[in-house]
Amino acid sequence: MGSLLDRLLMWGLLMLLAASTCAAQVPLRIVTEELPPFNMTQDGKVTGMSTEVVQAVLKEIGEEAPIQPMPWARAYELALNESNVLIYSIVRTPERESLFHWVGAIASTQWYLYSLADRPVILNSLADAHGHQIATVNQDVGEQYLVSKGFRIGEELQSSTRYEHNYRKLKVDHVEMWISNELNALYLTRQNGEDPDKVLIRSLPLPELSRADGFYMAFSRKTPIETVEKFRAGLEAIRHNGVYDAIVRKWL
Repeated sequence: MGSLLDRLLMWGLLMLLAASTCAAQVPLRIVTEELPPFNMTQDGKVTGMSTEVVQAVLKEIGEEAPIQPMPWARAYELALNESNVLIYSIVRTPERESLFHWVGAIASTQWYLYSLADRPVILNSLADAHGHQIATVNQDVGEQYLVSKGFRIGEELQSSTRYEHNYRKLKVDHVEMWISNELNALYLTRQNGEDPDKVLIRSLPLPELSRADGFYMAFSRKTPIETVEKFRAGLEAIRHNGVYDAIVRKWL
């Protein structure tokens, strides 16, 4: 009987070792979305403030991996279920805490519900937003936040795959408001040739989403912890050697 138990324990140990070896051999994938000016594609190349931070970490630790922009819902699904997947710029929330290995913060964010100056929506609280049509991005933190507060997709929330789609929805009066982080809202408005101070109204600040450590790098749970620690050390290194501050100054 003891012999059988020993064989079973050995078989289990071998299976764990095989799974760990397999995960370590899977090539690193880096995924993100089009979220200017943090991550975006220009002239066929992925750039942006968060992208440059990720690239600086890769250089610091001597790693190479392509960055793949895609709709957020797809990137999020890959990072939830596949091994060796790094996702950025992702907001760290209590609901997401156990779903990823968190590398570290890479950018601060301020979130608002926006409306247009020529069709302003003035809110005293989030509860006042019920009954209004709000543009969101599928599975992003803004949409998840509003859903957690009782807003329903397809009724009050009109979900898209890209942030610029939501700005267009707001402009053509398909929605009354748009949930966005501030830098993204300002960037897209300026890209449209307009002055944000004249076009946009901050209908409601969202302090629960706004924080100094707003956007993170995070790994899928099936990633070896050695890889996660290597990237944490790389991020810490560029924070100390001045590279991170130089990137932020460039974009802000």
